[in-house]
Amino acid sequence: MTDQESSGRQSNALGVAGVLFAGIVWGTTGTAATFAPDVSAAAIGAAAMGIGGIGQALLALRGIAHARTQLWQQRGLLLLGALAVMIYPLAFYGSMRLAGVTIGTVVTIGTAPLFAALIEYVMERSLLTLRWSLGALAGVAGMVLICLAEGGHGAVGGTNVPLGVVLGLLGGFTYALYSWTARAMMLRGLRSSVAMGATFGLGGLMLMPVLLATGGPLLASWGNAAVGLYMAFVPMFLGYICFGYGLSRVRASTATTLTLIEPVVAALLAVVVVGERLPPLGWAGVGLVVLCLLVLTVPTGRGAQPVAPIPPK
Repeated sequence: MTDQESSGRQSNALGVAGVLFAGIVWGTTGTAATFAPDVSAAAIGAAAMGIGGIGQALLALRGIAHARTQLWQQRGLLLLGALAVMIYPLAFYGSMRLAGVTIGTVVTIGTAPLFAALIEYVMERSLLTLRWSLGALAGVAGMVLICLAEGGHGAVGGTNVPLGVVLGLLGGFTYALYSWTARAMMLRGLRSSVAMGATFGLGGLMLMPVLLATGGPLLASWGNAAVGLYMAFVPMFLGYICFGYGLSRVRASTATTLTLIEPVVAALLAVVVVGERLPPLGWAGVGLVVLCLLVLTVPTGRGAQPVAPIPPK
């Protein structure tokens, strides 16, 4: 193995670790939201992604200022990604509120890899490897089993499952879309912190009117405020910093597939914290998702083609 191949593998491993960490902390959001039941899904989503996104922009403000010419040249990608960032939390948290925490998470995150692959094929004419296809198939099959198990068990009290599923599909598409636009900007020379900070900062600003209109209940109690602050600064701020780091080192389709760990974490927390019961079919789904992660993350032999990291600038 050459030094370049070794460096590429190490970079990929760090990228995978960053994405997996992000998926794990994202998996806590549904359970955290249950501690503020009187706060609307729109307020939760706007607070989490809006405040967290602006925090990312402030952290990367110096780099954003230095790269303003490049950002202007890539304004189409930036605006598209920011719009996706604005729509995503409203769709995702709305899906969890209407269809239940587990089903909403399953549909949103479980469909994101498929949308990511479709976007890459349409925009880049990129063909996916057999390994990725098998891993994604196992992961999506696991998501379907978890969804069927929860739906059949009736433990998740969704009030409008069909509409929740539609919102979950919209969430999955917008998640895949901003992942692709962010990586596209990185491939065109922007640092990951700048691409993610600018995208999420602009998207966060777009969410501020929603937060102002719906966020009153967040200030009604210390508990509600604590939920909002946790969602903004742990899963959204810290999680997306790690996701951006990983996205600069692995493909968008691989990153979105790795975040299939999020519904697994959500389901486990629903069992341990919320008190839901996960039927055997659901545990089989968890096993398939773990298999998916192993297929995608365990290093292969000579046939492996690591993705070259995006160099910092």
